[in-house]
Amino acid sequence: MLKIYNSLTGRKEVFTPIEPGKVRLYVCGMTVYDYCHLGHARVMVVFDMVVRYLRYLGYEVTYVRNITDIDDKIIKRANENGESIAALTARFIDAMHEDERALGVLPPDIEPRATESIDDMVAMIQSLIDRGYAYIGDNGDVFYAVSKFEGYGRLSGKNIEDLRAGERVEIEEAKRDPLDFVLWKMAKPGEPAWDSPWGKGRPGWHIECSAMSTRCLGHHFDIHGGGMDLQFPHHENEIAQSEGATGEKFVNVWMHNGFVRVNEEKMSKSLGNFFTVREVLARYRPEVVRFFILNSHYRSPLNYSDENLDEANAALTRLYTALRGIRSDVPVSEGDRNKAFISRFEEAMNDDFNTPEAIAVLFELAREVNRARNASRDEAENLAGTLKRLGEILGLLQTDPEEFLKSGPGALRLQTKTGAEFDAEIIWSDERIEQKIQERLEARKKKDWATADRIRNELKEQGIILEDTADGTTWRRL
Repeated sequence: MLKIYNSLTGRKEVFTPIEPGKVRLYVCGMTVYDYCHLGHARVMVVFDMVVRYLRYLGYEVTYVRNITDIDDKIIKRANENGESIAALTARFIDAMHEDERALGVLPPDIEPRATESIDDMVAMIQSLIDRGYAYIGDNGDVFYAVSKFEGYGRLSGKNIEDLRAGERVEIEEAKRDPLDFVLWKMAKPGEPAWDSPWGKGRPGWHIECSAMSTRCLGHHFDIHGGGMDLQFPHHENEIAQSEGATGEKFVNVWMHNGFVRVNEEKMSKSLGNFFTVREVLARYRPEVVRFFILNSHYRSPLNYSDENLDEANAALTRLYTALRGIRSDVPVSEGDRNKAFISRFEEAMNDDFNTPEAIAVLFELAREVNRARNASRDEAENLAGTLKRLGEILGLLQTDPEEFLKSGPGALRLQTKTGAEFDAEIIWSDERIEQKIQERLEARKKKDWATADRIRNELKEQGIILEDTADGTTWRRL
């Protein structure tokens, strides 16, 4: 049975979908005014893994991840750039999709955009006003009255009186309570605006996800996910809005992935340790980054460092090396050994998507493939097929092993470590590498060990590792 840690209750619970055999899942997506950073990458990869595993279990999944394409930050950035909001958001939506594809993230089934959902937001705000949960302030903005919603703070574990004591109301503010938040902002000169019963304006951020999720998935759905930083106030406010407007329970299970840290410090632009996905992918292969993310439990902090990415690269290389030279596309038998590995993999994943334990099973499989390689080709192929099949559930090990092992920015990382500026010309072509391997083979035939060693070292300096086996010499990039 699949158990998921529910942030709402603070414990792991057996997952029971509202509708048998079907799962409705919503994840808060990106605000598109800049390139995706590592925190965004973690959200994309984690919930892609969740969706893949739910489908592996046989569920029919409807996965919704929104796009926020109107927001204060978007307006500010467009003005700074001297471009239209539409041009800015279109560019970064395209960039987000490129990053998503690079990381092996499957697209969501539905990807609603805030600007295409204004009517739904207006209707929900009107419902909140009609039901006494919202009011129009003196400045014309519409606010949510937090004190009207019983149980506010139960997701984040925050006490409403403690929250109020830590706030203060500015004299010019039009809201009645410092905890109240805006649902509809009246139009300001030069800003985009839409018609509403309260005058031209635009929605507040929190109402967007409530309106888009309930429109796409219904008033009550199975799982809502996002980064831990959204738990309060965003997700807390979503519950208040959605349940206030519909009178129904909003979500059964809340999932939150942990923060990303850089060299054990919080990632932030002010600290100068802020990395976009593109900057990381310039130095590490996308599958290495995906492996790195999944090799930590989704609720744990994820610490980014060169050392940790290098370890992820070496670990993923070991898995691909086990698949090298072995057919893995054969039908997988249901023998006891395969069943045992599959059972242990599922046991790990059923325990709140414990991907580190699931990956440990992959490494045990890889060791068994290597042991069987020379003893029983059929057994090796069978185990390799299981390894690839289980890897697919995590979005890993689907590249041809030769392609993976002979590609990658190995020379780039070598140069980066030495502090030298990268020059693309230092990456040797496959043909040049094969020529050097042949020269080394000729030297070894002549017992010219000095030349053979020199060639091996020369290749190593370029990030090329040679591996001599009974079947000949193979190579891979660092």
